[in-house]
Amino acid sequence: MTELRALLGIEHPLILGPFGGLSSTRLTAAVSDAGGLGSFGLYGYDGDRIRATEAELRALTGRPFAVNIWLPRGDEVEPNPQHTIFAQALQPFYEAVGVELPARPERYVPSLDEQLDAIWEIEPAVLSVVFGVPSAAVVAEAHGRGIRILGTATTVAEAVALAEAGVDAVVATGAEAAGHRVSFLRPAEESLVGTFALIPQVVDAVDVPVIAAGGIADRRGVAAAFALGAAGVQVGTAFLATAESAATAAHRDAIRSTAADETVLPGDERAPGSRHAQPCGAGDRGERHDRPLPDAELAHRSLPHRGGGAEPR
Repeated sequence: MTELRALLGIEHPLILGPFGGLSSTRLTAAVSDAGGLGSFGLYGYDGDRIRATEAELRALTGRPFAVNIWLPRGDEVEPNPQHTIFAQALQPFYEAVGVELPARPERYVPSLDEQLDAIWEIEPAVLSVVFGVPSAAVVAEAHGRGIRILGTATTVAEAVALAEAGVDAVVATGAEAAGHRVSFLRPAEESLVGTFALIPQVVDAVDVPVIAAGGIADRRGVAAAFALGAAGVQVGTAFLATAESAATAAHRDAIRSTAADETVLPGDERAPGSRHAQPCGAGDRGERHDRPLPDAELAHRSLPHRGGGAEPR
């Protein structure tokens, strides 16, 4: 098995979690310049915006970086007359900040083909995917261009499916992970395996490097992940709290101050096309889950060592 750092061309086996809507080129470049793998989430980006983002990243760093896309699941919604109903329901929020209601767009998100055409053109070092298994054609095209592929799994079965499809490494993301729950073989609420239960099972099940993700936010979490066989770690929330991220000051403050038992689940996980999500910091406009959620305390700590555990190599 190829060592992760050699595989990705990085000095440290630490990957920035890609944020859909909150990625910043500044943070992505900073992580890459520090020897890790900076990642940028391209959810909703069309081809032109992907090319512009790549140009900005290339201007900020000469190190490898990853871009991330969502694979379509077939339940995506196209713009329809309900858009007006939804917009009107949100009208008080728009008025509160002095913004006009958005008109119905021609499309909500660009097609996968449009995104991939741009990605093949910019040729990032790494392409990471969520919500599914990349097709054989996508894997072959990426590898033909020297692009490594990371697949994201929330269960052992998903990890096996990704490895069999030819991804170069698997991100095993536990239930503690913030953001969208990227399960694809079973419903998200049936795929809530904790990070430190998931890691060793995935390590035993696949023959590619495993990257641990979910609630890892300081050196103790990193050391624990390596002890369980992970080849690297992916960290999101701790980086989202930095000044380089695209999060607002209020969001960053919420990450630092939210208690472990204040995690909320925004939206309705039962709605068609919805994505089970766990926010990076609780808010007063979310819906509390009707079942206990995993302890997310580590997701609210910063990376510096706070005692206990060995320094990871």
